[in-house]
Amino acid sequence: MRRHPIGYRYAYALFEIARDQETLTETLEELETVSQVLKDTKLFDKVFSNPKMTDDEKKKILTDTFSKHVGTSVLHLLLLIIDKKRESVFQAVADNFKELVYEEKGIAEATVYSAKPLSEQERAAVISVFAKRAGKAKLLIDNVVDEEIIGGLKVHIGDTVYDGSVANQLARIQTRMIHGNVSR
Repeated sequence: MRRHPIGYRYAYALFEIARDQETLTETLEELETVSQVLKDTKLFDKVFSNPKMTDDEKKKILTDTFSKHVGTSVLHLLLLIIDKKRESVFQAVADNFKELVYEEKGIAEATVYSAKPLSEQERAAVISVFAKRAGKAKLLIDNVVDEEIIGGLKVHIGDTVYDGSVANQLARIQTRMIHGNVSR
């Protein structure tokens, strides 16, 4: 994921606070909740993007909406973003914060493409093998069924792709045949 320069600064400041208070997981969950509520209710468009609404009105709506559901650090972040006229960076802050927490905890996210849904045993095997390859303590996977890969797996972890799909192997054989590099 590319870091948003402004969003990253806010995210890092919140990360430092949450790490000092030992609330990284809770703060991440709160940011994800706020992000989801803003998306689901279109509150972002109604509040953050409305030029007719004053900062005080925006802050009141956010305080009324979130004060009982998030900690003071996340609420203060939301209010600070309003004060600094940085409403457009909220999602970048949430994304960058998640990246920082995952890095701190040794967690990586992976998208695993397979021709059919993975069983629990297959998921466990993929997690075990690719967590080690990525040098992470934990791997969270999202299994996407893509029948075009025919068989095998294609695994995306960050910017790295491990392609062990049958479709990729067939494409490589075809390329070798076209270029005359067929060897036993």
